[in-house]
Amino acid sequence: FIGTHTVLQLLEKGYAVTAVDNFHNSVPEALDRVRHIVGPALSARLQFIFGDLTIKDDLEKVFAAKKYDAVIHFAGLKAVAESVAHPEMYNRNNIVGTVNLYDVMKKHGCNKLVFSSSATVYGQPEKVPCFEDFPLKALNPYGRTKLYLEEMLRDYQHANPEWRTILLRYFNPIGAHESGDIGEDPKGVPNNLLPYIQQVAVGRRPELNVYGHDYRTRDGTAVRDYIHVVDLADGHIAALEKLFATPDIGASVRRPN
Repeated sequence: FIGTHTVLQLLEKGYAVTAVDNFHNSVPEALDRVRHIVGPALSARLQFIFGDLTIKDDLEKVFAAKKYDAVIHFAGLKAVAESVAHPEMYNRNNIVGTVNLYDVMKKHGCNKLVFSSSATVYGQPEKVPCFEDFPLKALNPYGRTKLYLEEMLRDYQHANPEWRTILLRYFNPIGAHESGDIGEDPKGVPNNLLPYIQQVAVGRRPELNVYGHDYRTRDGTAVRDYIHVVDLADGHIAALEKLFATPDIGASVRRPN
């Protein structure tokens, strides 16, 4: 979802992009639609390679075939309830996959990384709005994988002066490209509100349940903050460009509380 929109925005900004995916929760049609939106000329700058980050040989094939300037890393499982039921799957995919990615990037001299983290690293903040310097206290296996990876990537940057990393934390992406040709359509039961509403609207699911009655809101139900997926994609690209424009990123990284 986020990766597809970011690929599209990168192409429209003139970048050449290689997308690597194992289609765990996506479909090849999404990239076909990206190609349709951007047209033949920009599509020529998009390459797709089927691969799994937990299989280091897959990554070796990607980086051995071409020289890359930077990586935007979206390849993480992200469902809280699923992570509680299957923590081993989240540790393997999110942590092992990222360790493999770092190892192969380092071997091939690609030292710039934008890591898609999550606001789940804050757990349940004591007050809202939540600010970047709030204490970090992930409350579920998914959040703990993101928090561990943030710490791991800081350690790597401290150990390798040439390494450059930007970590992005955010809440609840929603929406779709203005064309309407790409958007969020997860496999199985959606873990987020908006795709669930959409599936009810088109008759794929019978009803939408509203939970909660004692929140400190006007009607007692929960209130969520959202960010539009295209804005989020542009944010990742801004971070990517900052990696090239700011040579001393991370020179004095402050550890959070």
